[in-house]
Parts: sequence; C-alpha cells; structure tokens
Amino acid sequence: MVRVKRATGAQSLIYPKAFRARQIATNGTKLYVRVGGSGPAVVLLHGYGETGDMWVPLAKELARDHTVVVPDLRGMGLSAKPSSGYDKKTAGVLNRLKIATAALVTHDIGNMVGYAFAAQYRNRVTRLALIDAPLPGVGPWEEILKNPLLWHFRFGGPDMERLVRGRERIYLDRFWNEFSAKPKRFSEAARRHYAKLYARPGAMHAGFAQFAAFDQDAADNKAFLAAGMLSVPVLALGGEKSFATTMAAVMRFAASNVEEGVVPGSGHWIMEENPNAVVALVRAFLDKD
Repeated sequence: MVRVKRATGAQSLIYPKAFRARQIATNGTKLYVRVGGSGPAVVLLHGYGETGDMWVPLAKELARDHTVVVPDLRGMGLSAKPSSGYDKKTAGVLNRLKIATAALVTHDIGNMVGYAFAAQYRNRVTRLALIDAPLPGVGPWEEILKNPLLWHFRFGGPDMERLVRGRERIYLDRFWNEFSAKPKRFSEAARRHYAKLYARPGAMHAGFAQFAAFDQDAADNKAFLAAGMLSVPVLALGGEKSFATTMAAVMRFAASNVEEGVVPGSGHWIMEENPNAVVALVRAFLDKD
C-alpha cells in the first residue's frame, strides 16, 4: 500500500492555454473535451458534483509526457444535456480522437464509466486508476447501498428536480460538506464555479439520470464480471476519511492485479482536499514499467 503526506495549496480550475477544448460528437450527443500534451494517452474522468475542471493539477503534471484527454461526462459541465443514454457503458471519445490505447484515471461516477470501458475494450486500456467510489453490482455493492449517507442514489425524477431548481448550490453543498474530511478544503471559489455549471438548463436532470442508471449499470457490470476479471494493472485509491482501503477490496472482485493506495487527510473530494498527494500517487502508478 502506498501512502504520502497530505499537501496543501489552492487549486486553480483553469486549464493552461496549451490545452485545447472542443465539442466532440459521439453516441448521439456532444461532449466537451480538453486535450493537451503529447505522448501516451491518459484519460481523466470526473464524477458527480464536479466536472473535468477538477483535474487541472493532475492534467498539467501529466501533460509533460502524456497526451491528456479530459471530457466532461455526458450531461455534465459544458457537455450537451441529452434526455437519455446515462448507462456507464456508453463511450466513444477515444475513437473520435483516433486514440487506440490509453490509461484511465477516474473518480466517483467516472470510476463506473472507466470500468465499463476497460471491461468492454480490454486491449485498449493500459492502466486503470479508480478513486473513491464503488462500482454498481461489484463486490459489496448491496451493503454499500444501505449506507444512509447515500440516499441521493434514489433521489430523482420531476418532483425532485423541482425541489432543487434554483437551489442547486444548497443541494451540492450537502455533498461537498458531508463527504469531505474538512469542508473548508472545498473552497468557496470551487463551490461557486461548480454550482453555476450545475444550474445550467438540464444539468440537474442529467445528474439525477446518472444515478437512476445504477440498476442498469449493476446488471451490465455483472455481465462484464461473468466474462472474466480485468488483467490490466489497477490502482485503487480511497480518501483516508472516505473509502480508504475499501476501494481496493471492491476492485479485487473485478481485477486480478490491484494496487492499494490511500489519499491521506482526505475525504471523497481528493483533488480539492489533497491534490498534491493524488498527483504523486497517480504519477508513480503511471510511471511503472
């Protein structure tokens, strides 16, 4: 198991000018994608409550020797907001960018998208780092669902959208506060930034749709497991005050080559709470032969 000390420092949510942003049409929608650097490809996938902007410190570091691809997930951030298609096995950006193989670094719902891609296209993923969220249908999923903090998994539909309309910041503060080790580490600037993006038309509907698809994701993941364990090297990182080593325990149900790691002093929001540790842990994993 790898541990590093917690580091502090403000995170910028603005990508360097060397990163190019574009809308990429794929799977019946358009995804907002940032691309920077050169070398072997690495894809960074965010989760709920944030966008691809969360990855700025890691993207800047990896762009020194990688082609870094950072999409906003379907319906999130500056991506289009389609009415359907939120099962996690939907993917297509790499084909449009003509990238044959890539490493994946994922967080939260990004874990689910990344695992589904790796399970379907096993010869296209070189390494897989998953951070602080379980996989539907994998390992102790049913026990995890019993955690009362996860009530939002079943929160959705037209009435729920009416309840949060105009109150997006209040709803999101609940996530940022309850799932962090120290809420103040999720900065006010970042809260304003993400709340504005999630208040865009269709954004909250898309977020609820991501959770509503978990039952289908669980069924899909069980089919992937039936086809065999992943053999690609996997780094399973958990925030010390969140999933911690449970991440590795979950992934050992799905992959045969799992390395365990902990982001010290952090809850769920690893790039806000301890970005330097995440950069060091992921860099070390990607640099291995």
